Amino acid sequence: MKNQFHRQLRIYRYVIYRETLVDPWEHFWSFVGAFVGIFIIALIQSLHLPALENIFLIGSFGASSVLVYGAIQSPLAQPRNLIGGHVVSALAGVTVAQILPDIIWLTAPFAVALSIVCMQHTRTLHPPGGATALIAVSSGTKISSMGYWYVLSPVLSGCLILFVVALLFNNITKNRHYPVKMSRLRRSRREHLKKRFERIKQTASPSS
Repeated sequence: MKNQFHRQLRIYRYVIYRETLVDPWEHFWSFVGAFVGIFIIALIQSLHLPALENIFLIGSFGASSVLVYGAIQSPLAQPRNLIGGHVVSALAGVTVAQILPDIIWLTAPFAVALSIVCMQHTRTLHPPGGATALIAVSSGTKISSMGYWYVLSPVLSGCLILFVVALLFNNITKNRHYPVKMSRLRRSRREHLKKRFERIKQTASPSS
């Protein structure tokens, strides 16, 4: 038991070492991608929407940038999760804001919890989506007065900007590929479906 524990510990150390062994150029392109993505969103905000304060530049985009530009291999950083996760969460947040009374201790947890379930159901899990849902119910009258327009802009429009920038800077070297066609999430789901199909086939074979 003790030997098995030490063996697992050595494996974990090796995995952590490999995961944190990043080419300096990876740091550079992560920085440039995140800078350009947020810069474009902030520029649009400052030029065209000064009266709306910081509505277009929502905080959850900063968290998305960490995934999309800094952890591009992660299943949670793929386009389906980036765009779908934010849109689904925004819909959940706005719906909660429209239906429930304006009581922050009720709407805030309900919006976040509902967004998580919706993302799980649609297979678009993206952690910053929880912040997008929370913003919809906790950012005062400016966001709440937008209603479902909040889903289209700033959420969807901002996600598309981050996605287009990611396509450019995450494919600029041979070691960076985005989106990841063979992500761990897709592989695990295919393996799960394959095993499930095999179990069904084995169960049905004796009766046939």
